[in-house]
Amino acid sequence: MRCMVVGPDAPRHCACGHRRDPLRAGAGAQSHPRDGRGRPDWVLSRQRAWGVPIALFVDIRTGQYLADPAVNARIVAAIRDQGVDGWFATPAQDLLGDRHDAADYEKVNDILDVWFDSGATHVFTLESGAWPEQRWPADLYIEGSDQHRGWFQSSLLESCGTRGRAPYKAVMTHGFTLDAEGRKMSKSLGNTIDPLKVVGEAGADILRLWVVSTDYFEDQRIGKDILAAQTEAYRKLRNTLRFLLGALDGFDDAERVTPAEMPELERWVLHRLAELDAELRTHANDFSFNPFYRSLFDFCVNDLSAFYFDVRKDSLYCDAPASLKRRACRTVLDRLFTCLTTWLAPILVFTMEEVWLTRFPSDDDSVHLQLWPEVPAEWRDAALGAKWQRLRSLRTLVTAAIEPMRRAKDLGSSAQAAVTLTAPAADLELVASVDFADICIVSSVETAQGPEAAATARVCTHAKCERCWRFLPDVGQQTDHPQLCLRCTEVVRG
Repeated sequence: MRCMVVGPDAPRHCACGHRRDPLRAGAGAQSHPRDGRGRPDWVLSRQRAWGVPIALFVDIRTGQYLADPAVNARIVAAIRDQGVDGWFATPAQDLLGDRHDAADYEKVNDILDVWFDSGATHVFTLESGAWPEQRWPADLYIEGSDQHRGWFQSSLLESCGTRGRAPYKAVMTHGFTLDAEGRKMSKSLGNTIDPLKVVGEAGADILRLWVVSTDYFEDQRIGKDILAAQTEAYRKLRNTLRFLLGALDGFDDAERVTPAEMPELERWVLHRLAELDAELRTHANDFSFNPFYRSLFDFCVNDLSAFYFDVRKDSLYCDAPASLKRRACRTVLDRLFTCLTTWLAPILVFTMEEVWLTRFPSDDDSVHLQLWPEVPAEWRDAALGAKWQRLRSLRTLVTAAIEPMRRAKDLGSSAQAAVTLTAPAADLELVASVDFADICIVSSVETAQGPEAAATARVCTHAKCERCWRFLPDVGQQTDHPQLCLRCTEVVRG
């Protein structure tokens, strides 16, 4: 550690006898020859306005510091009464008292380096008792990457010297915010971005979403186009929650079904929830907020909106309320709602509160009072996950075969398509175990064995059900409802 020696009018040697370097501009301190050579920026400041005074008197003849309890008591009283200026404003003789002559002593006017000041913050924040809920050591210190030789290190040195251990359990560092072109922000360049302006124009949640979408370990960029991309991401997340709110209207515990009663697709969603829960816990514990957000975003957009919601919309809208498939779906949606709102609450603070209170209106409730949701580990099913991963890959082939027909306007929706899937026997076995036409949202799926998976599509010849809009062979077979399919006829009959 650097030995503390004071400014140009102070003694020429520190307590260990090492001579001060008078040529170190503005420093008044020099590295100890044994262990300070690698720290040229660890100095004592002579700028009074910046820190805590070194409240000492030095004997002009001997160079020794005055150690007199009575003098120290008067110094303490002056600083307690006037603040740190009490040391500078009180005449030396008043502090020395009758036993010492001010002419025999130099009153030190240097201050402790501001890093020492900041390094001691753990004492008066965590140990002062001003905030009873705080405890020492701190769980986490957060600052920019330039503080490894600054606040983090000064805190470490001060605490280890006085308490024998670091004042924190963990340290998290972040980069600096640059403009969209990667330049440092400055008023002269006119490229600064006012966070309050962003909040006023786009909302606080958009700014928070940008923060969590960055790799904060590195320097991050911000600009109009970057914020626009976050607005689009926000829209997708908000739409996911809007779907859940609409689909869960009127849901109650009487509808719930157990996982054992659920169709495979619902059990797959529970499996993905269990997988995601483990991922998010790891990311949160590691302060890896970008992967935390990315995992959540991908789940909402790819697994839910683009797949599960898309497949189950028909059941939610058209199945009988008492049907097992619809009840299982709503049971899963209820669980998704709880997990997603609480997981996203630290990021989209205001939006998740709005979503939560829309479903559970209460003056004394809040999403921010909820604990991390408990997701049963037994929901994980690796074999089921692998099966549905392959089924989704096959579904992608079907979608790719249909898309050119949609662009050419040969069909209005995928529900009008009849598909032929050629695939190896193992794939055909998977397809046969589920309602693959329902999963692909097509009229029908025919299969044929082949060496590689491939799909072709054509326009089906079936009539369209006026209630569910699916093209099915049983449309028109019921005399009382000739425009409906059998499923919709039974629902309408009640």
